[in-house]
Amino acid sequence: MILSIQEVQNEIVEEFNAFDDWMDRYNHLIEISNDLPPIDGKLKNNDYLIRGCQSKVWLNAEYSDGKIIFTADSDAIITKGIIALLIRVLSNRTPEEIMKTDLEFIDKIGLQQNLSPTRANGLLSMIKQMRLYAMAYHTKEKMND
Repeated sequence: MILSIQEVQNEIVEEFNAFDDWMDRYNHLIEISNDLPPIDGKLKNNDYLIRGCQSKVWLNAEYSDGKIIFTADSDAIITKGIIALLIRVLSNRTPEEIMKTDLEFIDKIGLQQNLSPTRANGLLSMIKQMRLYAMAYHTKEKMND
């Protein structure tokens, strides 16, 4: 059974609520980063690099059967955990779902407040890039209708 975006966000909030302090939550982010499947090495170039991130983050989006599948990697382990969370919520969704989703788990787990300003900007850049991919595929869909 495929979980809804809301159900996935609720799962993430429950996971992070199990930890009392942010050191444990950072460790959980590191564990999550280890679960991110490796990205094709050919995609680790400037065409896939997200602008606005202090760390290097490469993001790819492929469109298949009306859904977008994201893959990503980062040279920084915490950042890799963050993009892994975003992929968990947004990958394998329709462009419309991605554009409309309120990523409330970010505030509920206190992620943005507990990141350095540069990492918080990077988080926003990652979300923006994922939504840009969704808009592009949504537009392409409409043109093909």
